[in-house]
Amino acid sequence: MPSKNLVQELEQTIENIADFPIPGIQFKDITPIFLKPALYESVIDEFVQFSKGKVDAVCGIESRGYLFGIAIAVALEVPFILIRKKGKLPPPFVSEKYELEYGFSEIEMREGQIKAGQRVLIHDDLLATGGTTEAAARLVEKQGAKASQFSFLIGLKDLHGEDKLRKFNAEVFRILEY
Repeated sequence: MPSKNLVQELEQTIENIADFPIPGIQFKDITPIFLKPALYESVIDEFVQFSKGKVDAVCGIESRGYLFGIAIAVALEVPFILIRKKGKLPPPFVSEKYELEYGFSEIEMREGQIKAGQRVLIHDDLLATGGTTEAAARLVEKQGAKASQFSFLIGLKDLHGEDKLRKFNAEVFRILEY
């Protein structure tokens, strides 16, 4: 459970941008966090406390999952594996298609970077509908590993993304929830 002080500071720091990227959407701009090194470090510490001793690798989902995911992996002293959009990685890679509200997309990971049996933390900045994160967990499973944890800076509870993650029997952690 994140500290009340951390939650309050994040809520005061993250900017709400109305009608972006389309009318009716309230965008949560996390970039001001990176202007405050001590706050960024506190966020990383929170994620590390959640995962310490429980994972063998961290996967970050392109691209904002890298912003915290790399630092989490370094602090945990475990490998960091990139999950990228289709066509961004050289072979050999494994891929997973998933459905969007308006069609399909695909993500990829280099083959062999995750080892069979590893416990993996999948990290992204935001949990919305959960489709991309679910596809990332399937990528991990394709390589014989287990998505044992999911972490997010922000979770949007009205979009029920966590429902798609329940099937993995993994811990789900978010610092903020809206």
